[in-house]
Amino acid sequence: MDSLKPPAIVSAMIQAGATKAALSPGDLLVRGMLSGALLGIATSLAVGAAVQTGQLLVGALIFPVGFVMIVLLGLELVTGSFALLPMAVMAGQAKPAQMLTNWSWVLLGNLIGSVIYAILFVIAVTNAWQVAPVGVADRIRALAEAKTIGYAAFGGAGMLTCVVKAILCNWMVCMGVVMGLASTSTIGRIVGAWMPILIFFAQGFEHTVVNMFIIPAGMMMGAKVSLFSWVAWNLVPVTLGNLVGGFTFVALAFYVTYARKGAELPSALPQET
Repeated sequence: MDSLKPPAIVSAMIQAGATKAALSPGDLLVRGMLSGALLGIATSLAVGAAVQTGQLLVGALIFPVGFVMIVLLGLELVTGSFALLPMAVMAGQAKPAQMLTNWSWVLLGNLIGSVIYAILFVIAVTNAWQVAPVGVADRIRALAEAKTIGYAAFGGAGMLTCVVKAILCNWMVCMGVVMGLASTSTIGRIVGAWMPILIFFAQGFEHTVVNMFIIPAGMMMGAKVSLFSWVAWNLVPVTLGNLVGGFTFVALAFYVTYARKGAELPSALPQET
C-alpha cells in the first residue's frame, strides 16, 4: 500500500517545511520563478479550454496540471508555503525568520515568473500587439478587470468578498499539498493533488499567483486596470487571504489534531513539495 496515514502526512509536511526553510535565496527565487510561469501556463490553458467549450468545469479539470508539476518537481509556490513553513516553525524545525525569508523570496520569484510568461503569452496571442485580443485573450482581459475594478465597484463589500474568496482558495490549495503527500507513488500524488485544485478553480476563488499572470496579461492587452488597482484590490488582499486560509484551515488545524499527538516520521517520505 502506498497510502500514508494522516499523522505521517503531517510529519511529512513538517519535514518539507523544514527543507524549504533551509533553501538559499537563489534557489527560492529560481524555483519560485518556475512555479509562477508553470501556473501561468496552466491558467491560460484552462481559460482557453473554458472559452472554447463554454464550460468552466472543463478548464477546472485541466488547470491542476500546473500545480501537479510544481509538486512533483519540488518547486516553490508561496501559497503552499503558507501551510508548510508555519508547521515547521510550530514543530521547532524552522525559525520564524526563515519562514519570512522563504515567503519573501518565493513571492518575488512567483511574481517574476508569472509576469515573464504573461509577456510571452500576450506576444503570442496578439502577434506582438498587432491584433486585438480575441477568444482566450479577451477573456483574460475581462478577468483582469473583474478581479480588480470589479471588486472596487462594491467598496468594502467587494474587499470582503475578495478576501473571503482568497481564504477559500488557499484552503483548497494547501489541501492539494496535503493530498500530494498522502501517497508514496507518483500516480497517487498526482490524483491526490489534483482534486482540491479542481475545486478552487471551478468555483472562481482567488489565488494570488494565478492573478500575477491574469492581471498583468490583461493590463498589457488593454484592461482598464491601474497598477494601484491591482495592488490594492487584488495583490495585497488576496495574498493576505491566502495566508489566512492556508495557515488557519490547514497548518494550524492539522498540527493541533495530529502533530501534537506524537506523529512519527514515516520510513519513506514522498519528495518535498
